[in-house]
Amino acid sequence: MPISLASLPNPTSYRHIQAACFRAFTGFAVVALLALSSPAVANDAALMQNVQQFLHGRTQALGEEVMIDLRPPSPHLPACVQPEPFLPNPDASPLGRVTVGVRCGKQHRKVRYMQAQVDVIGQYVVAAEDLPRDTRITPDLLRQQSGNLGELSSRTLVLEDDVVGNITRRSIRSGSTFQTQDVRAPLMVKRGDAVSVVAKGSGFRVSREGKAMENGSQGEQIRVRFGRREILDARVISDGLLGIDF
Repeated sequence: MPISLASLPNPTSYRHIQAACFRAFTGFAVVALLALSSPAVANDAALMQNVQQFLHGRTQALGEEVMIDLRPPSPHLPACVQPEPFLPNPDASPLGRVTVGVRCGKQHRKVRYMQAQVDVIGQYVVAAEDLPRDTRITPDLLRQQSGNLGELSSRTLVLEDDVVGNITRRSIRSGSTFQTQDVRAPLMVKRGDAVSVVAKGSGFRVSREGKAMENGSQGEQIRVRFGRREILDARVISDGLLGIDF
């Protein structure tokens, strides 16, 4: 996909994308030529195409333009039969410098790793104004900014839905991105609150009343006291409601 350098906001990004384009074009040209004369290299070319398609599928929805610079596998490794790419850390955003695992063989028991630089030109959210600590983030406090998502920290929250509704843990300057450590989910349970705890399992469901021993947001595990001595861990479901799964 062609990249319009004139649309990029940062001159440094121009050079980065130009260099990535040149490396990617040169790398694929060399692989294509060698593939004509060597079955082993042909297998490597197929492997690279497989990984390239995998990364593109994971990133194309993030922006308008995607550039993937994939390093060829080591020539000393055996051929990878029936490659199955995967991300070692599936929760991490596949942007910037990315490690891709590839399971090889019919049983997918052999694993190798490849390195790639993934750049995506797209939109991300920043603070529209200075935000004090403990501010509940609403859409009007955000604005969209365009740039190379691959140059952002892996902890950057890119989408508006990932930011809106959260509470700032610290002051955020206008124009700054939001990192995962900068925000928290709103508290649904506070220490000392009377809470309902629903315990359920195969064929049973029991509800008990207890007292929260610590603060908790949705999805977090907190300690709950029942009576004088019994203490259990329970997961926050909603305001004043916790659950225990057996």
